[in-house]
Amino acid sequence: MVIWSAPAKTDLRYIHDFIAQDSPFYAKKVTQDIREKTDKLATLPKIGKVVAELNDESVKEIWLYSYRIIYEIFEQDVFILTIVHKRRELLADEILRV
Repeated sequence: MVIWSAPAKTDLRYIHDFIAQDSPFYAKKVTQDIREKTDKLATLPKIGKVVAELNDESVKEIWLYSYRIIYEIFEQDVFILTIVHKRRELLADEILRV
């Protein structure tokens, strides 16, 4: 099962609102595409690569457009932890883990 953390939901809303300033259509498309990509993690949780900043096999990332979707595998579940723009520095202490 894919479970979204509160910070990840906030990230997705921020992405939507930022893009919607220029294009409501693309804001909806990008957020839908992110949701669809994360849905695939329910059956393929190991498709991502290990997040270099954390170096922990249970915390992985997948990329879509300019975004890093960071998630943690815990038992049978996948927790979406955060979504960050690839140009933004990712600080390990910003990620709330399961």
